[in-house]
Amino acid sequence: MSKLSFKELLDAGVHFGHLKRKWNPAMSPYIFEEKKGIHIIDLNKTLVHLEHANAAMKQIAKSGKKILFVATKKQAKDIVAERIKNVNMPFVTERWSGGMLTNFQTTRKSIRKMTSIDKMKSDGTWDTLNKREKLFKTRQREKLEKTFGSIADMTRQPAAIFIVDILKEHIALAEARRLNIPTFALVDTNSNPKLVDFPIPANDDASKSITIIIDEICKSIQEGLEERKNLKANPEAAETKTTEAKVDSVAPVKEETVETKTTTEETVVEKKEAPKAKAVKAKAPAKDPKTEKPAAKKPAVKKAAAKKPAAKKATTTKAVKEEK
Repeated sequence: MSKLSFKELLDAGVHFGHLKRKWNPAMSPYIFEEKKGIHIIDLNKTLVHLEHANAAMKQIAKSGKKILFVATKKQAKDIVAERIKNVNMPFVTERWSGGMLTNFQTTRKSIRKMTSIDKMKSDGTWDTLNKREKLFKTRQREKLEKTFGSIADMTRQPAAIFIVDILKEHIALAEARRLNIPTFALVDTNSNPKLVDFPIPANDDASKSITIIIDEICKSIQEGLEERKNLKANPEAAETKTTEAKVDSVAPVKEETVETKTTTEETVVEKKEAPKAKAVKAKAPAKDPKTEKPAAKKPAVKKAAAKKPAAKKATTTKAVKEEK
């Protein structure tokens, strides 16, 4: 995976933040210093967070899932549309219609309307319509194409969402958080990074900083897609990789089990030796005194002698009653 250098980010103006009076205190760990009333972002932390985001994006693309890109700002609109088309991922650049994720069934209905109009043109039913109906359908098709044209291939909810400027796209962020969808975003000094799962502290107003970061993310997605193709083409190589990973994961466990076996054997030997010593100590005093056996029998004889008169008394009382 190609890595950006510190100088490239510096030349693109990724370090420029907002004015001091517009800052969000949650961004304090990502701010390097203040210069002429403007906060400057720490680019070392942007590089670290960008690597984490690239690794996560690569895994999602490798699994074959979709990532939705949202950027309706003038600076980012055209950049996102051009770059993301090459990667075959859905994107929203015109307007985020409320409920696009939370009420996904209605968005699918509107996409079906658009496809039905296209089928009418191909089937020949388009020629049977009036001039007024044709004009109405064409206007409806253009409106749907503007808002849902880039999401036509998205048949289910996306596995992740990438946002440029959280403050402008707060509705998209709220919907993604409600559905527990992982969020990636460019976070400037005036926004809260705690709302995003993978924040990338960077300047989200300059077109150069947006392009350099989105190009890097597109490269990681492309790498993930290529790896997926290679795995499909060579499933045997994938199986060997998985077996190697399993062997590597099992090897240290076997060493630990051998050590545990030796320790358990030692503890068992110690436990066996300990009761033997106790038994020897208990048997030694029992062998010497021979007079204890009759001493234990004497009280039994006394008890029997004591019981006899009780029986005699019972017989005498019965005899007296019979005489009466």
